[in-house]
Amino acid sequence: MKYANNINDITDAFKPSALAGEELDRFFCDETMEFRTGDKYRSPIEDIFKACKMPSEKNVFLLLGHPGCGKSTELNKMSDNLNKENYKALIVHCDKDIDLIKPEYTDLLFLIGEALVKIAEEVKCSLNKATKEKLLSFWSTETVKTGASGRISELAAEAGTKIESPSFLSSILNIFLQGKADLRFNTETRTEYRIIIHQRTSDWLSMLNTIAAKISEKLETKQPIIILESLEKIVPEEAWKIFFNYAATLSGFNFPVIYTFPIPLSYEPRFASLRGYFQSKTLPMIKQKTVEGKPYEAGTRVIRRIIEKRADTGLFENNVLDTLIKKTGGSLRDLFYCINTSANRAINRKSAVISMEDANRALVELKSSLTRRIERKHYEFLSMIRKDILKRKSIDDSEMLLEMLQADAVLEYNAEHWHDVHPLVGEFLEEQGY
Repeated sequence: MKYANNINDITDAFKPSALAGEELDRFFCDETMEFRTGDKYRSPIEDIFKACKMPSEKNVFLLLGHPGCGKSTELNKMSDNLNKENYKALIVHCDKDIDLIKPEYTDLLFLIGEALVKIAEEVKCSLNKATKEKLLSFWSTETVKTGASGRISELAAEAGTKIESPSFLSSILNIFLQGKADLRFNTETRTEYRIIIHQRTSDWLSMLNTIAAKISEKLETKQPIIILESLEKIVPEEAWKIFFNYAATLSGFNFPVIYTFPIPLSYEPRFASLRGYFQSKTLPMIKQKTVEGKPYEAGTRVIRRIIEKRADTGLFENNVLDTLIKKTGGSLRDLFYCINTSANRAINRKSAVISMEDANRALVELKSSLTRRIERKHYEFLSMIRKDILKRKSIDDSEMLLEMLQADAVLEYNAEHWHDVHPLVGEFLEEQGY
């Protein structure tokens, strides 16, 4: 990724993936928290960062945030800062490793296990023979019963010959690598992996906690930290099956684990019961209006700052950038989509700058995408949120609110937990006479 000095560089500078590695040093904007939380001294990410450095019996987190709010970049930056202080933080991109359509809690335990073994290998952690045998026993021929997992048995047998060798953990990682492929693509064998871990969950947790303790000992009391990204993409019903039914298991670690979590589920009464197992933190959107509906120029300025870090603002005609910012409601994902779409149109008409017409065409395209997710039965509800200031903080129909949050038609802002309709959905309602 490079800074955009001309129109052809825009799509690279505003690609939808999160900043990572050297990009964080060059392009990360650390000025957003005040305009997310409404308090310059409050940051959910900083809270998690500090907690990860303090041994605790309750160090497992649910991080909530709207898709496109910048959560992944913030987590990457936090992980980078932890590693700079000689902690070992590892981010697991669950959407790349497992099937998020119908995941199970055992899939998450599997990924956490792989992440810990990776860290143990990286820091050259010395595990005793009993722990190695316990780790290997999950994949032995006696445990893996069906022919579908023959490759796992072969890899386990190979690892068994290296139990006294420094390359033992590398051999175990080969098993995890094969396992991830099966979990994601092989419907027959994924069931087998799930049964293995489900039947021996307490053994699995005990083993992971033992490995984590050895890593912490190697790092002079600094704990390993595992971050499971992309779990907010799980269908809400499936997320409940995992986190509500297996809360005790998924929080049963003696080291920090952070799960991203679908923000709409925080509106269900059952969410309160999860607080006995997890610490929950929310990363809000960068607001563009106040709760009274007035423009919030400070929010616009900080998003401009994010853009200035990535591109020459002279590539946008007057007022184009502010229009794109305000009409995407603080959603960085939607903003970047519109910037890229506008830039591609400008390139097609052989222009060196993005015009207001380019921007408006992109906004119409995004509006069409958003409004396809809502039905006429939602119009009155959405209109009520737009016009009733008091209702923005206390919405009676929580079921419909959950639906509209999932559809990105409603956005939530700062620590006061007030809501507003996505600006483009609001435009659509006006066009429909609401």
